[in-house]
Amino acid sequence: MNRAQLYDLIGIGILIIIPLVLVFFLNNSDQSSSPNGDQNGQEIYWGVDSASSSDKGLYQCTADNYGTPDVWGRYLGDKEDVSVGLDKEEVAFLHDKDMQILLIYNHFTDATGYDHGVEEAKKAIEYANNVNAPKGVAIFGDIEPSFPVDSAFMEGWYDTLADSKYKPGLYGVFNKGSAILEAYNAMEKEAQKNTVVWTAHPQQEPTSKSNAPDYKPQGPENAMLYGWQYGIEADKCAIDTNLFQDDMLDYLW
Repeated sequence: MNRAQLYDLIGIGILIIIPLVLVFFLNNSDQSSSPNGDQNGQEIYWGVDSASSSDKGLYQCTADNYGTPDVWGRYLGDKEDVSVGLDKEEVAFLHDKDMQILLIYNHFTDATGYDHGVEEAKKAIEYANNVNAPKGVAIFGDIEPSFPVDSAFMEGWYDTLADSKYKPGLYGVFNKGSAILEAYNAMEKEAQKNTVVWTAHPQQEPTSKSNAPDYKPQGPENAMLYGWQYGIEADKCAIDTNLFQDDMLDYLW
């Protein structure tokens, strides 16, 4: 092999290797610069929820100790000794901080009966209207583990919200064998498929935004499972910590 042939071979080798090296580095760059994502390639957002108003004190405590949330979950209407209701001033404050608001309704302790589900949904709609929540926002009915629950209540909740300008959502601890999961799975298929679910299972410790776990919620299979409250009762601020798929943003304010 003469020198010219050798140079030709080296040149061909370089032409083959350079594109492969570029592809390798571009892929690594995309992975390192991309936001936190789940196994489906969805962007994941970190957020909090609180029973107290997200005034400057609580917001600053959260930002200083845990990070700036992308989403803040707040309750509709005051519930004595439990939660302070969202008002228009707080809405303006959160939006000024570029945060999405998740609406929670918790004015019941018994989640049974179709008519009861209808009644509670109507109250939730009224509360949402009072703070001028826009069309398309989901309202999450808060079903705690101690509450009696059945599919009839969920269907009443679903039907009423689906017929309104708002969207039906449910929050609960959807662990395997739980009453809430069994009730959900007993609903009509359309209601299961079109309800936005925010699950509180499995439970881990609250974390900062930078130390949040991978997005691995557990809940109904036939649901829009878009949110996970993975940590409750943070030590330094009165918040719980959450992760949300980007699909959830379509149902926030």
